[in-house]
Amino acid sequence: MTDPRIGLTVTHRRYVPYAHAHYGGNLVDGAYTLGLFGDVATEVAIRSDGDEGLLAGYSEVRFLGPVHAGDVLEATVEITRVGRRSRELRCTAQVVARAEPERGPSAAKVLDPPLVVVEAVATLVVPG
Repeated sequence: MTDPRIGLTVTHRRYVPYAHAHYGGNLVDGAYTLGLFGDVATEVAIRSDGDEGLLAGYSEVRFLGPVHAGDVLEATVEITRVGRRSRELRCTAQVVARAEPERGPSAAKVLDPPLVVVEAVATLVVPG
């Protein structure tokens, strides 16, 4: 019998403020997205196990595209495996909207399709 928690998915969206840009071209460091995965994983743990749990680590992280200040970033975490105290998570981040400063200081557009920028596999641990 398959554990009913497998497939549980939570998604958060966040505007990436210009204060988080650390590099030329308003580029945001990869740790920003990993931190967002941690926030989403916390909600997954609350929903699946009634506890905030602890994001213990990543077994795989792939940075596939840039994240810029002015992006709207969507982070999704899905439970793919359930152990006694651990949960394996599939984490995906995509840019769903992006600033277009060349068109004007507040110009932006919705990306269709969204741009996948980070994929990761994480381990979440909950109390036994």
